[in-house]
Amino acid sequence: MPGAYNMLNPTKGNRILDLACGQGVFSRFLYKKGMRVEGLDSSTELINHAKSRSNSSIRYLVGDVENSENFVKDRFDGMACLMAVQNIKNINALFKNAAIGLKPQCYFVLVMTHPCFRIPRQTHWGWDEEKKLEYRRVDHYLSETNVPILTPPFADKNSFTLTYHRPLQSYITALSAAGFALDGLEEWISNKKSQPGKRAKAENRSRKEIPLFLALRAKLI
Repeated sequence: MPGAYNMLNPTKGNRILDLACGQGVFSRFLYKKGMRVEGLDSSTELINHAKSRSNSSIRYLVGDVENSENFVKDRFDGMACLMAVQNIKNINALFKNAAIGLKPQCYFVLVMTHPCFRIPRQTHWGWDEEKKLEYRRVDHYLSETNVPILTPPFADKNSFTLTYHRPLQSYITALSAAGFALDGLEEWISNKKSQPGKRAKAENRSRKEIPLFLALRAKLI
């Protein structure tokens, strides 16, 4: 969250929209930093969880981020969508709606699982015994696809989330079409550490070299 906040670069008192806010974790973080915060999510259950954990000054709304009726023109000084864009089917609608609600020259920050290195069922860690190296295997990248994933807190065998894989060019093209210019990109590594063992050094090295998260900052032009 601090990384996304720094990329958003808000000023105290800014009005920020947390898109697909879920249980409101980032919304609460923003509020503690002095922002005026609104959260939007399509799940009534998640919004109820967010409200139960948040200050009443945070305004939460149940609504689809792909529906333009949930956006008021030029309302926000910044927007963020953390770890959710890969679960949104129509990113073209999402980005166009973000452009409606965001004031000109303001930022829209996206954080996602890295589309190059973290594709459900299509990327894996592997071990090179000869070189004593852990590597990241990528079996699929350019073709867009979707994969059903069980996700907490409401997941069961009959309730799942579709995760949409898209290559980087799809995100950049859609942002540009909506009127955004990409002006920031960061690749974040996992902070996990291996337990001591013969592969621990190689595993920790690979985690530092292969980012599993991607953060994009786009400015509305």
